[in-house]
Order: sequence, then C-alpha cells, then structure tokens
Amino acid sequence: MKKYLLIFTLMILNTGISSAQENPAELKKLESELREDLENHILPFWSNKMADNKNGGFYGRMDGFNKLYPDAVRGGILNARILWTFSASFRVLKDSSYLKVAEHAMDYILDKFIDREYGGAFLSVTAEGEPADVRKQTYTQAFFIYALSEYYLATGDSLALDEAKNIFQCVEKYCSDPVNNGYFEVYSRDWEKTDDLLIGEKDKNDQKTMNTHLHLLEAYTNLYRAWPDEIVASRLKNLIELFTRKIIDQKTGHLIVFLNEKWESTSTLNSYGHDIEASWLLEESANVLGDAGLIAQVRHLSIQIVHAAEEGLQPDGSLIYEKDIATGHANTNRDWWPQAEAITGFVKAYKLTGDKAYLAKARKCWDYVDKRMVDHRNGEWFNSISEKGEVNKHGDKAGFWKCPYHNSRMCLEMIEMAE
Repeated sequence: MKKYLLIFTLMILNTGISSAQENPAELKKLESELREDLENHILPFWSNKMADNKNGGFYGRMDGFNKLYPDAVRGGILNARILWTFSASFRVLKDSSYLKVAEHAMDYILDKFIDREYGGAFLSVTAEGEPADVRKQTYTQAFFIYALSEYYLATGDSLALDEAKNIFQCVEKYCSDPVNNGYFEVYSRDWEKTDDLLIGEKDKNDQKTMNTHLHLLEAYTNLYRAWPDEIVASRLKNLIELFTRKIIDQKTGHLIVFLNEKWESTSTLNSYGHDIEASWLLEESANVLGDAGLIAQVRHLSIQIVHAAEEGLQPDGSLIYEKDIATGHANTNRDWWPQAEAITGFVKAYKLTGDKAYLAKARKCWDYVDKRMVDHRNGEWFNSISEKGEVNKHGDKAGFWKCPYHNSRMCLEMIEMAE
C-alpha cells in the first residue's frame, strides 16, 4: 500500500511540474530581469569594489553610505560566500572573468583561512591576513565546505575537493553530538566545545540552532554532488531527517529556531526568511540524494513550510524578518536576504505544484526588490528597508554577514530553471 501511495504522490507532483513547464514565458521574463541584476549590479560590485588586489582576498566592510573600510576584519563566512558566488557564476554562465575572481578568492582562503595545524577554518582574519578570531564555528565550516565543493564542481580542481573533505571530516569528528544527534555550535581553535553565542542564541541552553543545521544541509548536499561518498550520503540523509523529525514544527510548519541539547524548543520566534529558504533547500537535498521515499515526504513538507512562511508576506510583496509568537512583536524590516529566498522559494513552489499564485508572489517580491532594494547607481542591494519604505543606510552594503550569496544564488537558480 505504501508503495502505491508513493507512486501516486510522485505522479501528482510530476503533474504539477509538467504544468509549470508548459508556461515558460513568465519565468523567462523574470529570469531575464534577474540575470541583468546579477551581471550588472551584484557581481561587478564585488569584483570591482571589494576585491583587494594588493593584499589579496576581499575588503571586510563597506557601509550603507558606500564608504570602504580597508582595515576591517575579514570574516570567513563572507569570504566563503564570495568563493561560492563566483564559482557558481562561472559554472552556470561560463564567463572566464568570474573564474578569475573565484581563483582570487580561492587563493586567499587556502593561504589565510585554513588552519593547517588543527584543521578547519578560522572565523576571521585581519586585513593583513593574520588569524583574528580562531574559534571554529560549525556554521562557518559549513560555508567553506559549500564553497570549496562548488569551486571543484566549476573547475575540477581536486585540491578544492580535498579541502572540503578535510573540513567535513573535522565537523563530523568534533562537532557532532554522539548522544542526541545533530551538531553543536562553537569550538576553540583546537576543537574544545564552548558555550559561546554567535548566531542569535539567547543563552547557553540554546545548544542547537536551525540555522547551523540548515547550512550544513546545503553544504553536505553540494559536497555529495562533488563526492558521492556513502558516508556523505548517510550524514546528508540524517540532516534531512533531523529537519523532518526535530526542527520543523509539525503543527505550524515553521522551523524551530533554537533548541536545547535534547531537541526541545527554546525559541518562540518564527523566522520567515529561514522558513522559505528551507522549503526549497530540503527538496533539493532529497532530490540530490535520490531517495524516492524521502523525496515524496519532503515535497509535501516543502509546500507546508511555504504556507507557514507566507504569514510574513506583506501586501507590497515583501517578506518581513521575523515574529515572536510569545509577545506578538514582529520585526517588520525587509532585510535583503529573506527577499531573495522568498523569490527562489515561491518559484520552486510553482515548479512543484504548477500553481501560478506562487509565481505571482515571486514576481511581486522581485518588483519590490527592484524598486526599493537594488542600488541601481552604486551596485549590490541595500541591507534592509523599513516598514515605511526607507533605506537603512546604517546597515552594511558589504560585511561579515552582508554578502553576494543569497541574491546571486536566487539569480543563478532562476537562470538554471529557465534553461
């Protein structure tokens, strides 16, 4: 009976995909506009304004007033995301100028960020390239795996894959919880666990985060594309199942943002950007893994998560940041990255179901972004827009967290879908 139910579910989902593919014109128009944004606003900003051609790598910060801070500390997350962006752009668009920027990023990462003594990658380095924050954050390690495996997929450089494998092995050896499953957050340089709080945790009881597990999920998915190893497959499947069993609230469809060591919720936040991001990353991971039963389960959950994320959708097409369901207080800022994930997530939902309402939501969100968030004069996107439509100039244009990854990925996903 389960076998026939699975076949029936897949038939329904495939019907949705077919009907979506019968209407490529709207997708093609959206793809054309996003390609223009990628090639004219996002990528040139990072290659022309943020690359440090004297000391290598990329400058650590530019503020919302377009003031560059050459002496700013350089974050590992930012540098890994830049490597991913230009590697993926070269792989998809075949423009050799993007390869040159990816090589620039790769050389700097290998020289400055990889810890040759203890393994893994540093949290940050100084402007001169010396280790600054030498802690090992699981979240940061995930982005180096993600970026290095993408560089390998784009270039075939086996050194990049070897480095990705090394970091994967460090994460599995040091960061995983052998008792309750999952991964802890922060470690010293030599991999002693700490209770440091780095991505929004309120106290040391927040032992596990949705955010870290989500980005390990995408990292392991990309690593499996590059290196289809049985151990990677097993750990990827485990991550998917942690989401389906522990991290997704089965009643609401929202992701649980913070959890304790035993996977009990310690959070009352709904993070709409993470919801919509997870909706399509989970489905992608299951597809890459190729487990038919998991694919059917995750596709159903994907649409459930999209519906939960829609609670943050506003009449102007934008997605607010988050809401504390205990107090009722909402952060109504329209930050850059949830908009990018909303556009991707809604298009993916359209491709899964054939429901044009999702495509219309993606279009409306993009129209909002294009009108208010894209900096058409200076490049890139502004960090955030207030509820009143005002640009937050005090948020970085480029920085430890502000990077070309979410918005460039949105554009590249659209290009690949349209093709």
